[in-house]
Amino acid sequence: MRIAVLASGSGTNLQAILDRLHGRGKVEVVGVGSDRPDARALARAAGAGVPTAVFPVSEFAGRDERDAAIGDWLESIACELVVLAGYMQLLSDAFVRRFAGRIINVHPALLPSFPGLDAIGQAFAHGVRVTGVTVHFVDEGVDTGPILLQRPIELTYTRPVHEVTEEIHAVEHEILPRAIELIADGSVRIDPDNPRLVRIEER
Repeated sequence: MRIAVLASGSGTNLQAILDRLHGRGKVEVVGVGSDRPDARALARAAGAGVPTAVFPVSEFAGRDERDAAIGDWLESIACELVVLAGYMQLLSDAFVRRFAGRIINVHPALLPSFPGLDAIGQAFAHGVRVTGVTVHFVDEGVDTGPILLQRPIELTYTRPVHEVTEEIHAVEHEILPRAIELIADGSVRIDPDNPRLVRIEER
C-alpha cells in the first residue's frame, strides 16, 4: 500500500512508521507533506529517501486552495492512504470528501472524549482516571470519524504530565503503524449497516 504522511512537527510518529513498516513488503511511504518548511518530519523523510513537499499556509489564499494543492500532490504520487501524524492544520470538507475513507489520524485521548487541541491537558483538567490513544478515520468533524483502534492508559496524579505524555507518545508509535498494517492487509472495513462501526477481521 502506498501511503503519504502529513506532519507539522518533529515527526516521531512518522519515524515509527518508517522503522516498522516502510519498505518491508506491505507498506511504502511515497511522500511526506508539511505546512512548515522547518518541520523535522521533513528531515526524517529525506533521511529515508522519501520525497517531501511543503504547503505553507501563507502561500495560499485559504484552506480550500491549500488543500486542493495537497490533494493534487497526493494524487500525483498515487497515494492510497493519507496518514495524519501530528498534522496541525484542519482539513477542508472538500479534501475529506476527495479522499473519503482513505484518511486516518492519531489522537492522544480516548475519543469521543477530549477532541481537539491539548487532549492530554484536557484529561488532567477533568480528573479522569483513564485516558489513552485513538486511531480513527477522518470525517468532516474535528476528531469525530469512526474509531479504528484505541488503547487505554491509566492516569494517576502522582505522575507528572510530561511522563504521561511520553507514555502516550510511545503508545501512538505502536498503534498507528498497527492500524496502517491492518488497512494494508485488507483487514479493515466500515460496517455497511452502521458507518460508525469499524470492523477488523485479521487475515
